[in-house]
Amino acid sequence: MPRWAPDAALRLERAAIELFRSQGYAATTVPQIAERAGLTTRTFFRHFPDKRDVLFLREREFPDVVADLLAAAPDGLDPMALAMHGLLAVTPELEAWRDAIRERRSIIATDPHLIERERSKSAVLAQAIRDGLARRGVDPVDAALISRTVAGLFDTALELWTADAGAATLASTVEDLHARLAIIARSRDDAAGASVDGVG
Repeated sequence: MPRWAPDAALRLERAAIELFRSQGYAATTVPQIAERAGLTTRTFFRHFPDKRDVLFLREREFPDVVADLLAAAPDGLDPMALAMHGLLAVTPELEAWRDAIRERRSIIATDPHLIERERSKSAVLAQAIRDGLARRGVDPVDAALISRTVAGLFDTALELWTADAGAATLASTVEDLHARLAIIARSRDDAAGASVDGVG
């Protein structure tokens, strides 16, 4: 798997989460995080622009990884299958990070600025999927619709997967939600067909 975070960044993330949990996000400073990790403040800023960014380490490279996987996906897939291929190919790497992602999400929920940053992350992922689909020749409108749908699906999957300790793998959660979308789409098609038949 390409790109994932170096050891120093992971140490800083661990230290930050421990401090955020014990004394709160607002009360924690960058020097405290660096000291807790056994590193310097300068090292912190080599990896992160500010303390907020520590909480997004696990997913900050995710859009680029998905884009690479879309580019390498086999030919012959329809646009939705292509987008899902890119998403599902990266989920095994996230499986080992479940506890860290759960902790991160609980901290984000305590601060409105972090919540806003979390929302913008979904838009970045959607844009990466959209660009990747466009490079594979997908119609621009289809690429826009699919990318936003898949990014929203992934956010929902993460929420469900981290909230339920007994939940299955992230990949299976993503696949279950994709199947739900297909059922919803079929139901709408059936309802539209019944309406047309009734008019006729």
